[in-house]
Amino acid sequence: MYPTKLKSKYKGILLIVSAAFCFACMAAFVRLSGDLPTFQKSFFRNFIALIVATAILAREGKGFRPDSRKNWPFLLARGAFGTAGLLMNFYAVDHLLLADATMLNKMSPFFAVIASYFILKEKISPVQGLSLVGAFVGALFIVKPTFSNMDLGASLVGLLGGLGAGLAYTFVRLLGKKGERKSYIVFVFSAFSCLSALPFVLANPAPMTAKQTACLVIAGIFATGGQFSVTGAYSYAPARELSVYDYSQVIFSALLGFFMFGDVPDVYSFLGYFIICGMAGLTFWYNNHHLPTKERT
Repeated sequence: MYPTKLKSKYKGILLIVSAAFCFACMAAFVRLSGDLPTFQKSFFRNFIALIVATAILAREGKGFRPDSRKNWPFLLARGAFGTAGLLMNFYAVDHLLLADATMLNKMSPFFAVIASYFILKEKISPVQGLSLVGAFVGALFIVKPTFSNMDLGASLVGLLGGLGAGLAYTFVRLLGKKGERKSYIVFVFSAFSCLSALPFVLANPAPMTAKQTACLVIAGIFATGGQFSVTGAYSYAPARELSVYDYSQVIFSALLGFFMFGDVPDVYSFLGYFIICGMAGLTFWYNNHHLPTKERT
């Protein structure tokens, strides 16, 4: 039982680390489900989240409509970019080392900074600009853009998945500023993803063994736990206090990849992890010590 005087910040940290663990487990079970179409994996991953989000909305009793009709374009944009990012991340998980795929997806906060400049009109400070350049250099060490790299295509897809996730998070932030319910944002994203994947699943269904079905159900459970852990975390503490802890997912993914699949990243990938995590740490430090209070959340 937690002490009664435990600060909200530490509750947020525990929840964001919990979310990182859940998402790492989700990726591991998606990969463990084997050679199934990416759309089929995506559908099962989001269908469970859709069931949970629907139950929460029904319990809240506020209906299944957005707080404002003007939010629909942003909800759909979040759904479209989030779905695209998820599909590309799943493809990368199936074709790369688990830690590599996870780290490329963790480029999303840096892409979100760029997207926020254009969409939310938020300025990019010199330190943030330096972090962006450094993060892309780190990504190059993971992608290894040479013709001799047989995984180059999957690496680029994984990087684009991070771009999609970054754009999706930008629209989530925009919707939050407009007062949209977090549970409704999760509901629309899950429904959008399921409906987008369903035609492909019905057109070319792949038979699944009991083991594959169980793996996708477990992946969906972990994904749902991750989504709601993230929501809870940011209700306890602002992003500036939590963002760097989200990179613990890379550690979890590296351990799961090693013990479950025998993954051993090469020295270039480790260097890329170090650079990207270092840039995340630099941004974290800057946000907590140099931004005006009103800009830190």
